Amino acid sequence: MPKKFIKRYTPDKETIRNHKYLRIFGKLLQDPNLWHLNRRSVSGAFAVGLFWAFIPIPFQMVTAAATAIPARVNLPISVALVWITNPVTMPPMFYFTYLVGTWILNEPAQEVEFELTVDWLMHSINGIWLPLYLGSLICAIVAAALGYALIRGYWRWHVVSHMKRRRAKWARTHAKEDSRPDGQ
Repeated sequence: MPKKFIKRYTPDKETIRNHKYLRIFGKLLQDPNLWHLNRRSVSGAFAVGLFWAFIPIPFQMVTAAATAIPARVNLPISVALVWITNPVTMPPMFYFTYLVGTWILNEPAQEVEFELTVDWLMHSINGIWLPLYLGSLICAIVAAALGYALIRGYWRWHVVSHMKRRRAKWARTHAKEDSRPDGQ
């Protein structure tokens, strides 16, 4: 796996440790396993981050960190992935999860005009909360499982192809040495 690429785009230890909402974890953030970049840690972090990204709750970063710490998966990746849901992506993502929930519950979808306000939330939540959260939970589980499996598979493919390239390079250099006449 391209560790340099991952390291370039994930926050560093100090940024995470000093984040105002994540400071509540205190010494738990000192565990070195939370900062490792290996197949288990990164794939688990993708599962945690993608799961919480699909759950419509405030402070998703805190819940992702609270899950990543006992699971001992990469904390910066877990926390960063919840930003898949941001003010631009929230309406289509949560509308999709709402539709999934209505489909599973076999209910008709209500005509809802989404507004990102507390007033709208208080007036509209009674009619949409069950399909929204059921659909969100199902999408979260599917996204977490797919993210986990895809990262594990990609990591394995990358390692195997890297090993094949090294073996081929080694074979080429040794084939050149064997083809030289003796004494040269």
